[in-house]
Amino acid sequence: MNITPEERDAVYKTIFSRRDVRREFKPDPIPNDVLERVLLAAHHAPSVGFMQPWDFILVTKAESKTQIKQGFLQAHAEATELFEGKRKEQYKSFKLEGIEEAPLGICVTCDRSRTGSVVLGRTAKPEMDLFSSVCAVQNLWLAARAENLGVGWVSIVHDKVIRDTLNIPESIDIIAYLCVGYVDIFHDTPDLERAGWLPRREASSAVHYDSWPEPKNK
Repeated sequence: MNITPEERDAVYKTIFSRRDVRREFKPDPIPNDVLERVLLAAHHAPSVGFMQPWDFILVTKAESKTQIKQGFLQAHAEATELFEGKRKEQYKSFKLEGIEEAPLGICVTCDRSRTGSVVLGRTAKPEMDLFSSVCAVQNLWLAARAENLGVGWVSIVHDKVIRDTLNIPESIDIIAYLCVGYVDIFHDTPDLERAGWLPRREASSAVHYDSWPEPKNK
């Protein structure tokens, strides 16, 4: 099946307009058919050995969100102490989650034992199942953006908080906690770029041919 130029352009538009959303969530519920499409897209991510190691826990209870928010606040306070000076003050000024504002949380997990101890394609690189689950996150994120849903990845929270809140067994790896919902606006540039935390690298600086580049000061 060939992709038409219009379909191609829509894919690139979705990629380039994807944002990590933290503050613009609206309380509007996500229709079931929309959520089903987004989760189906996530489920169609590539996976090593076709093991499909992911699961998706949908979080709607206010008490669960509050527990996870408290975990964020603890981890955020710990992270604040790792910065110094103006960087520390700037870090403290950022809103880095929308846990309680977003109508839906989605925890993405990875069951590394799903198809047994020997997995085609994971024998030399055992972490490929984790990478596969991250691909599911990216599929979910892009599908959500195509549905005009915002997604925010909350990484500043310890796994134990999420594990205890959502009753996730120790044998299951936690890949991501995502805040999902409709938003007031999608910004043209990422929050951290807009705030001057870091600029976007030129794509050409990340492309190398045949070998790792020699150090410039050598």
